[in-house]
Amino acid sequence: MSAIGSPPFGQETVETAIGPTKTMVLNMGPQHPSTHGVLRILLELDGETVLKAIPDLGYLHTGIEKSCEDKTYSQAITLTDRMDYLNPLGNNLVYCLAVEKLLGIEVPKRAQYFRVLMVELQRISSHLVWLGTHAIDMGAMSVFLYCFREREEILKIFEFVAGQRMMTSYIRIGGLALEPPTGWVERVEKFLKMMPGRIDEYESLLTGNRIWLGRLKGVGVMSAEDAVAYSMTGPTLRAAGLAHDVRKAFPYSSYEEFQFDVPTRTEADCFARYLIRVAEMRESLKIVRQAIDKMPAEGPFRTEAPGIIPPDREKMKTEMEALIYHFKIFTEGFAPPPGEAYASIESPRGELGCFIASDGSPKPLRCHFRSPSFINLQALPKLVEGQLISDVIACIGTIDIVLGDVDR
Repeated sequence: MSAIGSPPFGQETVETAIGPTKTMVLNMGPQHPSTHGVLRILLELDGETVLKAIPDLGYLHTGIEKSCEDKTYSQAITLTDRMDYLNPLGNNLVYCLAVEKLLGIEVPKRAQYFRVLMVELQRISSHLVWLGTHAIDMGAMSVFLYCFREREEILKIFEFVAGQRMMTSYIRIGGLALEPPTGWVERVEKFLKMMPGRIDEYESLLTGNRIWLGRLKGVGVMSAEDAVAYSMTGPTLRAAGLAHDVRKAFPYSSYEEFQFDVPTRTEADCFARYLIRVAEMRESLKIVRQAIDKMPAEGPFRTEAPGIIPPDREKMKTEMEALIYHFKIFTEGFAPPPGEAYASIESPRGELGCFIASDGSPKPLRCHFRSPSFINLQALPKLVEGQLISDVIACIGTIDIVLGDVDR
């Protein structure tokens, strides 16, 4: 253990009320293969006070970036779903935006609006999982059941639209995988009508709850200066007072046409991060409402790019050229010109970026993701040092780490 720090980790002597004593090293995790369960943190403790914390990664390493480099550009989309399993559609989107930039192709407006609608529903779904699991961490069982009840309605919409509940691979290079089915508007409208009251219900249970306040308020404070120094993004940064949101700063998929607020707080603690995510769910509902209103009733759902974008299935039945293109795209892939491209989006956890380098072959030369969970996790020692051991759970929870996003 001596390689971890100097003096050797766990060998420091501290003064206590009954005299000098040595600190204790405790392994927190890994226990369970989901979300922050597979994270191991080495804690050095003086009683119940954390003196030092070192995150130990790699327990869920998937090798997704290197796997993408062994697939054609279209095949790699299914891998991005699994990188952050609470934001599959967002992962699809950032990857496709990078490839589209590399190819120099424009996505039809109808597809852009529908992409926005789907990723905002995904944001709500992700925040619901966060709120429910964090509530369990803090001892509130009922909220978990309520949040998953509403998440189930979102997953039903995804299944209706894409044929899959979670790993949809619905956003594709050039547009969407499938034409939105008849009846999707009614299903989304039903959710929009129901959801605001459910968010009110969560807040009535938690926001003024004395136990909830005692566990979160004043815990894990991260100043704006420190958050910037650690390159943190997302709700953790906005809870420190900085209104940075990629959707506003560097709009993509027509976000510049949508009206929404970027919620901020100044308390910069765990409770502020909770309030930010609740407010973001309400803003996402506004964006979904606007996306429905903007959506053209008819129009292409993917761009026309022979040899790159699969042709319409009806054309394949009547045109030999379309059938040949389809066969070649899915067997050989397409070859973008040599070059590099970077795209970023605002994921539920912060700025998610994708870098693609092409050497002119049908497979990426380099594929790298700037995953927000990995970046945000490096600030964990700053958050927990000086806190009680029970507060470590609150701090881990409120920076919303997804280990698939860390160990990609």
